[in-house]
Amino acid sequence: MTAKLIDGKAIAASIRNQLVAEVAAFRESTNIVPKLAAVLVGDDPASQVYVRNKEQACAKIGMASELFRLPATTSQAELLELVATLNSDRSVHGILVQLPLPRHINETTVLDAVTPLKDVDCFHPENVGLMVQGRPRFKPCTPHGVQVLLQESGTVVDGAHVVVLGRSEIVGKPVAMMLVQKGETANATVTICHSRTRNLVEIIRSADILIAAIGKPEFVTAEMVKPGAVVIDVGINRVGDRLVGDVAFEPVSQVAAAITPVPGGVGPMTIAMLLKNTLTAARIQS
Repeated sequence: MTAKLIDGKAIAASIRNQLVAEVAAFRESTNIVPKLAAVLVGDDPASQVYVRNKEQACAKIGMASELFRLPATTSQAELLELVATLNSDRSVHGILVQLPLPRHINETTVLDAVTPLKDVDCFHPENVGLMVQGRPRFKPCTPHGVQVLLQESGTVVDGAHVVVLGRSEIVGKPVAMMLVQKGETANATVTICHSRTRNLVEIIRSADILIAAIGKPEFVTAEMVKPGAVVIDVGINRVGDRLVGDVAFEPVSQVAAAITPVPGGVGPMTIAMLLKNTLTAARIQS
């Protein structure tokens, strides 16, 4: 392997250690315990793991958390009623509705119902709009994690050509908007690629920084990557008994200058940024 490994697990641990002190200071000065409410509808195994990890992460840094488990048969009206209750609960500072939701529930309607001040995932259109304008209340968790990984790895983003593979509302679009902004670890020229992109391989190979977030196991091969590029793999896919990213890790590692592993790359950063947003939300509401 020739590429430098960007260790998201270690970087996230450092951020959590910083948050321990910040949370303690906040609790001391306000007598308020920051609290995250997580809502899980149904029994999707991956979602259960994600929510459990978030609960444990809150406890480790001195935050409170509460999990609301609802059956898969929960109606949209019942879920919206719970969200309204959490919106008005002054002890709750952040609300996380775990996705995906059952197919009979409209995700956009539910996410829009979360008050913007408690929208620690940064999915509400008000928070998205503030982020696009370069004055974020919260930064979306996974894109912010990607940005911090680039910063901590010493990657020069200013003036670089960033190619984002994927145009989701959760990762692709927001990470592109954040990296094109004026500011630190930004000022990039950004190209977003998707299923309709022509000359896809040619565009990917032009990237100084490649962010892969399309949910296709090991889609990006070594031939697609410009020698010396930095590769951030957001994907997490189960193939048999293995977890793999959207990038073929071993061969791409022989070409790239730096790369994130799966697991242990972007995933831990997403949770760390969620904790950071929850503390920010508590500060705003105190």
